[in-house]
Amino acid sequence: MKIVKLILFSLFALMFINAGLDKFFHYMPMPENMPEEMQKVGTAFMQIPWLMPLIGITEIIGGILVLYPKTRTLGAIVLLPVMVGIITHNFTVAPSGSGIGVGLVMLVINIWLLFDNKEKLKAIFS
Repeated sequence: MKIVKLILFSLFALMFINAGLDKFFHYMPMPENMPEEMQKVGTAFMQIPWLMPLIGITEIIGGILVLYPKTRTLGAIVLLPVMVGIITHNFTVAPSGSGIGVGLVMLVINIWLLFDNKEKLKAIFS
């Protein structure tokens, strides 16, 4: 089970690092069948010059923190608001899109990370 968690948490971290780097270097192509509402939201996000770099930095830092067992819990906490934003965005803007499934899987992994390290979180909430 330990190796499964290591692989799953590492892939989770690398997905966020990749998404964060794409916010700066724009190397992943945009989907061709993106709903019009999602295109409008993307255009609106680009009008706020600091928003995408902030999200990108958060994703990169959170992903790097998740890669290392000592900082994994902190990384999961850092990425949780990003995950909530992703899920909310997908449910409100494109509820029939494939992003919901991927987002939900990522949210479950994030919650698993937090639950797996609940002993470290007890100090925060006590």
